[in-house]
Amino acid sequence: MSGGLVIVGAGGFARETAQAVRAARTFGGGPELLGHLDDDPALHGRAVDGVPVLGGCELVHGLLRERPGLRVVVCVGSPRDYAVRARLVRRFGLPDQCYATVVHPTAAVSASSSVGPGSVLLAHCVLTAAVRVGAHVAVMPQAVLTHDDEVGDFATVASGVRLGGGVRLERGAYVGAGALVREYAVVGAWSLVGMGATVLGDVPPGEVWIGGPARRLRPAGSAALEELRRDAALSVTTAEESRR
Repeated sequence: MSGGLVIVGAGGFARETAQAVRAARTFGGGPELLGHLDDDPALHGRAVDGVPVLGGCELVHGLLRERPGLRVVVCVGSPRDYAVRARLVRRFGLPDQCYATVVHPTAAVSASSSVGPGSVLLAHCVLTAAVRVGAHVAVMPQAVLTHDDEVGDFATVASGVRLGGGVRLERGAYVGAGALVREYAVVGAWSLVGMGATVLGDVPPGEVWIGGPARRLRPAGSAALEELRRDAALSVTTAEESRR
């Protein structure tokens, strides 16, 4: 047996991704969806929207051995813990080629734009021109990313977000539903912009901003701040190794 796709997670985002995969197959493309993996034992052996939950996330390596060509996509995360996707990807330790990129057939992705491994673009989202989306990014329905936007690995762009041209979302940033981000603004790594916010300037890393115009509310949650610390430590280690 070979090929197919497994979705890690069985919550709302994972279920939406499953529907995107099914829609792509209806239009004649995309892999066969084998099922979900989720660490909630209560879901094991059940079906979610008609898709079976095969078991816990620990099964991923065995499935990859059994099915050459199998691809994985990690579909977890919420405003309460938007760092969980990064933790799972780190836990799996898989090479990029094991991850699928899922694009709903109604998404509009320009020929000059690029989307990284493990990322998901849901229904009616738009990437207009020279947009760069990193790895393991979630772009929710009807989000609009305009010219020259850059979206870092593990970022989340929630439903109805509008990014002006040249915006940069750094690694792990979360932009909540309906938020507007002014052209050329930067949302720092592992920061969260609240739903409906209007961002007129740069948001520093590791903070929560809300309102219109957006303002600082508090530091980001502990899980996001831990990822920020890990990234900083890795950057220092990499810099030291490059000088040797």
